[in-house]
Amino acid sequence: MNERRRRFEIPASLAGERLDRALSLLTGRSRSETAKMVADGCVLIDGEVSPVGSRRLSPDEVVEVLPDRAPDAVQEREPEIVPFDVLHVDADVVVVNKPSGVVTHPGTGHSSGTLADALVARFPDMAEVGQPDRPGIVHRLDRGTSGALVCARSPLAYEGLIEQLSRREVRRIYAALARGHPPSPRGTIDARIGRDPHNRTLMAVMATGREARTHYSSVELFTHPVEASLLRCQLSTGRTHQIRVHLASIGLPLLGDLAYGVPDPFGISRPLLHASQLTFQHPTSGAEMSVAAPMPADFVEALREFGSDPSAFSMN
Repeated sequence: MNERRRRFEIPASLAGERLDRALSLLTGRSRSETAKMVADGCVLIDGEVSPVGSRRLSPDEVVEVLPDRAPDAVQEREPEIVPFDVLHVDADVVVVNKPSGVVTHPGTGHSSGTLADALVARFPDMAEVGQPDRPGIVHRLDRGTSGALVCARSPLAYEGLIEQLSRREVRRIYAALARGHPPSPRGTIDARIGRDPHNRTLMAVMATGREARTHYSSVELFTHPVEASLLRCQLSTGRTHQIRVHLASIGLPLLGDLAYGVPDPFGISRPLLHASQLTFQHPTSGAEMSVAAPMPADFVEALREFGSDPSAFSMN
């Protein structure tokens, strides 16, 4: 290597600061970029690799960046920006209508083309809100799920929304198109969900899982071209894949859900699940916010194939 390691001795002014933020201040690079470098094992503290960006620094510690991945050597790339519609925006929060097929934030196998990237490109102030790898993101929707998603534009809003979610005060309504007819017009699925021991990428109903509760009601029943139901679902908890797993567990797999359900008869090949409405307390004004997300074209098309009027779906 023809470069030497970059070496920074932590001054008293940065004592107690997070490693990723301190490195951002010292190098002039973005916090998300330095956080990734830390996670990749490219940053040393007093000669030892430190893979935790939230580690608090002490004065006189020495931080080093490996030369082949030093911030100045990282090539800038144009992020792949995905389109999305804004349903509401103010100085503290933004509610978007997430398209299906878009990952909410970076993760295994998805380092670009995420909604988080697109949000920061449109609202640069979000870059410093929340976790560096998922700025502004307070909850998520599965890649194949479309609909309303609330994000924070300020640290105060971030903390307030996280607290509301933890207290289960955010009301989330979904439209679901499932194969089969429910056993009753309305009901509650109260079944714990955990990581599937046979496939770690999936979830399953299991006694050792985490508490999970989904309320559903029947909106419309269909018999042609296949027996199916349009359901209104409301979450009491927010577990990974919760609605998909819960409905499949009572014999109502989502159409288009190749992981837990069955192919839809129209070749859409994504779970026909849409986050229709979010209701929450505005984290700074205290006003109740209720934001609806219009059904996407593929969901509308599927309902019309069943001879249904999409406006029949009620969020009340």
